[in-house]
Formats: sequence, C-alpha cells, structure tokens
Amino acid sequence: MVDALRSRLGDAIFERVAGADGPRQRDRIHLTPGPRWFPADSAIARVHGDHAMYVGGIRALLVQSMHPVAMKAVSDHSGYRGDMWGRLARTSTFLAVTTFGVDRHAEQAVTAVRTIHDRLDGVTDEGRHYRVSDPHLLAWVHVAEIESFLLAHRVYGRRPLAPAERDEYLAQTAVVARKLGVPDPPTSEAQLRAVLSAYRGELRGTAAAHEAVEVLLRRPDLPGPVRPAYRALASAAIALLPPWMRHELGVGEPRPFLERTVGRAIGGGLVATIRWATAPHQGARHIRD
Repeated sequence: MVDALRSRLGDAIFERVAGADGPRQRDRIHLTPGPRWFPADSAIARVHGDHAMYVGGIRALLVQSMHPVAMKAVSDHSGYRGDMWGRLARTSTFLAVTTFGVDRHAEQAVTAVRTIHDRLDGVTDEGRHYRVSDPHLLAWVHVAEIESFLLAHRVYGRRPLAPAERDEYLAQTAVVARKLGVPDPPTSEAQLRAVLSAYRGELRGTAAAHEAVEVLLRRPDLPGPVRPAYRALASAAIALLPPWMRHELGVGEPRPFLERTVGRAIGGGLVATIRWATAPHQGARHIRD
C-alpha cells in the first residue's frame, strides 16, 4: 500500500515537472551512453539533482520577474499565463539535459535555445526595443537562477555544498551560461554577489511582475487538493527573498523567527516528502533521483 501511494504521488509530481514527455526524456538523458559535460557527483549534479530545486525554481521565477525588461520578454514570449507547467517542463528538461545528458544532446539543447532567443524581440512599455538574446538580459536570468538554486540547496538540500564546492557549482554553471551567450558569468560566490549588486538599480516590481506573482502564487493551474502543498513550497521560496524584493513584489512582510523555524520545518518536510515520493524504486522514476 505504501509503495502504491508513493508510486502514484511520484508519478503525479514527475508529470507536473517534466511534462507528458518526461519518461522518454528521462531515459534519453540518463541511459544514452557517451561523455557528459560534468561528472556524476560534481557540484552541479548535486544541486540540480536535489529536490530543493522545487523551492529554488519558484524563487528563481520571482527574482527574474524583478527586471522590467526581462519580465516584459517573458510576458511577451513565454506563454506562462496559459501554459505555466509547460514552461516549467521545458526549463527542467533543459537543466537535466545540460547537467546529466551526453554532450551532443546538451549542445543540441543549447543550440535550440539560442536559435529561439535570436529570433525574439519586442518593445517595452516605455518604447525601448529589446532583444531576448541581449547578453545583459541573459546574464540577469542566469544569475537569478543560480543564486536561487544555490540558496535553496543550502537551506533544503540533502548534502549542502561546502564553500569551495559552491564555487565549483558556479564555475560549472558558467560553462552552460557562456554557451547560451552570457559573456562573463560569475564563477565564485564573491563574483555572484558583485553581479547581483550591479543589477540592483534596474530592479523593481512592475505591473507585469505583479501579474506573474498572481499566476505563480495565487492562481496556479493545479487541482484543489494539492494547492496547499504548493503554497507551502511557494512560501518557502518567498522566505528566501530579500525583504526589499518581497516589498516590491507584494508577497508579504518578512517574519524572520516564524520563517526560520515553522516555515523552514514545513518547507523541509515537503521537500523530504517529494524526495521520498520520487526516490528510485522498481526502476528509476525521477529525472535525476
């Protein structure tokens, strides 16, 4: 009975994150023989293969929304309003392919993303022309992601990285970022802090960012019974945002003591439950482990 429950729960989670094509992609990523960009137990594999990514992914989307031009590009081109989970599946598959897949598949994934980026552009609400392939915008998306993934892993990861391993993680993610068109991605925590600080003056909670918050947090496309668990994961992600960003996005004032105690206990319990549900049993089930 327990195995059946775990199987049903694991399948439901996997389908939401990886999409209907998830099983085929999982087999292609992990069962194709050949050289990979990164060793199996390297820092990037440990972070991207950990279930703390559920928290880190939500946080990354919130942080990315703080850049008005990047958010405008997402609003114009990603289709997140009507296909939030499809966007998540595409992103998770890209991360899995570039982290765990054979090098030729990783190169194909990067080429496909760059091809899409190169043909997308638009105009901001202020009349400024933008290109999705703009290295400055790509760099923002990259640092927002890796800071979120790394922070969530430090708080909720099964084997948090030591300081030197965190720099290893950043150096490895920089390999992928350069291939996507980011000219000088950070390769250490000190460089990451400096890059994030340099963007500070460009960030604010625009109407488009607030709309994204509404879709992501308040009306996600999920069945009613699972919404409380999702909201708890989202609360864990919000608690990892800096106070000024929470204020700009309108996602609640910080409550440090409660969030460090009760909030982290609930978030950690949910991450542990997802880890249990998607753990390998009767064959590999999850995109990683």
